[in-house]
Amino acid sequence: MTETMTLWRPTGPKELDLVRASGWTAWPPRLPDQPIFYPVLNEQYAIMIARDWNVPASGVGYVARFEVDREFVSRYPVRQAGGRDILELWVPAEELDEFNRHNVGLIEMVHDFRPGS
Repeated sequence: MTETMTLWRPTGPKELDLVRASGWTAWPPRLPDQPIFYPVLNEQYAIMIARDWNVPASGVGYVARFEVDREFVSRYPVRQAGGRDILELWVPAEELDEFNRHNVGLIEMVHDFRPGS
């Protein structure tokens, strides 16, 4: 059995629609101005981004949870993007297809935030 790592992804409605279209199995390609795909390592950080950034930007923010093969994902160093719990993986956009092939199971939408929530 594959050992996995749980990752979280704060996202907006457009990205979530593309994940849904994939059958909840893959993250969509990055846009030209997005050279990095950055899943985060803890739920609270993902909630903060979805609630505080995605809601003002697009009217709704989501948090997705997904599992990735731990051995594969270990190639990406953990980046501290702020405080000690503000941890991300930085996956180069050109490696996202391979990253998606190492997802284990389905991507799950676990939180949604709207104005006033």
